[in-house]
Amino acid sequence: MANEAHPHHHDHAHGHDHKTHPHPKQPDLEDQPLGYYQIMEIAVRELLIEKGIVTADEIRQALEVIDSRTPAMGARMVARAWTDPAYKARLLADGSAAAQELGIDSSEVKLIVVENTAKLHNVVVCTLCSCYPRPILGLPPDWYKSREYRSRVVREPRAVLREFGTDIPDDVEMRVHDSTADMRYLVLPERPKGTEGWDEAKLAAIVSRDCMIGVTKPRLG
Repeated sequence: MANEAHPHHHDHAHGHDHKTHPHPKQPDLEDQPLGYYQIMEIAVRELLIEKGIVTADEIRQALEVIDSRTPAMGARMVARAWTDPAYKARLLADGSAAAQELGIDSSEVKLIVVENTAKLHNVVVCTLCSCYPRPILGLPPDWYKSREYRSRVVREPRAVLREFGTDIPDDVEMRVHDSTADMRYLVLPERPKGTEGWDEAKLAAIVSRDCMIGVTKPRLG
């Protein structure tokens, strides 16, 4: 009936005690002061929309594309190179073109792929800021952008990699590649033993983001 009262009884029988386990307060983004670059981004975005150069929906779609990029795209390229010697040759010769073959658009910058072997280990950094192959790997991890990583990996790469659990023997050459505004690097890891006969999907599953930066190696299990 329309006028019938419906009392609501909330029985917290699941044992969640708000008094003894208070939730930490999460500040709203709107409560935080805007930084310089945030203010500039808002001003430029609103001006572009006002002038009819782009629409709000076009900006939304572009952000969705950026958010959809993950290391899984780079892992596909690595797995293909491990199983197809001809593709591997093309990948090492022209990373951008090889990415395009798999429908991955890296045309924003030149992509250079460097190969790890039993005698050579490559690692990537951007000493100036945080240049990174975002079309291939998505957003960079926070540690990649940190001042400590950017400065130390150039001076003492073996020590830095040990902190990631990667021990590079002294008889293995190490090369540190410094990304730039118009050039990005991607590491082609060495294929692990015991993966003979694996298909591309299974191989791609063991290729992590950190492997393609060069701070770790693919691991089985």
